[in-house]
Amino acid sequence: MTDSDKRPVAVFDLDNTLADTAHRQRFLERKPRDWDAFFAAAPEDPPIPEGIALVLASAEECEIVYLTGRPERCRRDTLAWLAAQGLPEGRVHMRRNDDRRPARLTKLEILKRLARTRDIRVLVDDDELVCADAERAGFSVVRARWTAPSAALKTAQEREGRT
Repeated sequence: MTDSDKRPVAVFDLDNTLADTAHRQRFLERKPRDWDAFFAAAPEDPPIPEGIALVLASAEECEIVYLTGRPERCRRDTLAWLAAQGLPEGRVHMRRNDDRRPARLTKLEILKRLARTRDIRVLVDDDELVCADAERAGFSVVRARWTAPSAALKTAQEREGRT
């Protein structure tokens, strides 16, 4: 049951959907991976024009919600980055610092929770596994294919539950 008095929700991922992480991928290509450096470099992510344009267009009809696999400890930097890009304010759902489940599980859990009270218009994400699971659960999905896929990031999302 949704609250029909509220606008529908458009849900946006951050990394490689709105924020280009290419400059910090090197921290995930090392052994061991340097997660502290990877997340510390996030404030320097360039915005991805296609993703930014889609958020701004969606905000005309929808409430914007951000759904990221970034850990909660990155909240301050994440909020500052969103504001610096001139993006609409919206709730930001982040992974608990100790949550190491795959992104597809954590994100689908949050989407289902949001859908209990709100109409989810669309999920925009670059992670194929997240998108596939969301579609199987009945959500409309836009695949953010505007950056080159990173094998290191894919492994991190699926096997290590870090982002």
